[in-house]
Amino acid sequence: MFKEIVKPQKAPVDWNKIKLLAFDCDGVLTQGGIIYGNQGQELKDFSARDGLGFMFLRFTDIQTAVITGRTSEAVARRCEDLRIDHVHQKIPNKLKFAEELLQKIGLGFENMLFMGDDWNDFPLLKAVAVSVCPADAASGLPQLVDFVTQAKGGEGAVRECIEMVLKKKGIYEQSIQAYLARIT
Repeated sequence: MFKEIVKPQKAPVDWNKIKLLAFDCDGVLTQGGIIYGNQGQELKDFSARDGLGFMFLRFTDIQTAVITGRTSEAVARRCEDLRIDHVHQKIPNKLKFAEELLQKIGLGFENMLFMGDDWNDFPLLKAVAVSVCPADAASGLPQLVDFVTQAKGGEGAVRECIEMVLKKKGIYEQSIQAYLARIT
């Protein structure tokens, strides 16, 4: 009934070329739940550990992005708190949008990692140099990405992803030391 989806063939990753880490929101930065308050507000639960991972990236040349299909004041505020470089909400076609963003900032898909958790993320996951999903991603998706975190979305998956990138680039300890120097 369905055409089989196969894992895309990709060139080996040159980790030194990875300059943009982009993330979906619901199911990646959060557990995927959406809570509506009585006053019409939308509430989301973010991981503080993920947030600290973004702090480590400030001491590198890596840019950050959130590309999400929904719109939420909570997401805007969280991204502002974390100083995410590129925040884009209500994006129905993440692949097309990423092409435009990459062109605007002078990068290509070979410079990008994207972390998503569901089928609306798959076209972009397929195009980037490094694709990642959290442990609790949609059924079938983990078999089609490059890396699957041990943590679930909203429970440290983003932090795990960030630390993996810093280690693969050989700058993990340097980033931690720079962060610690800043707070002491």
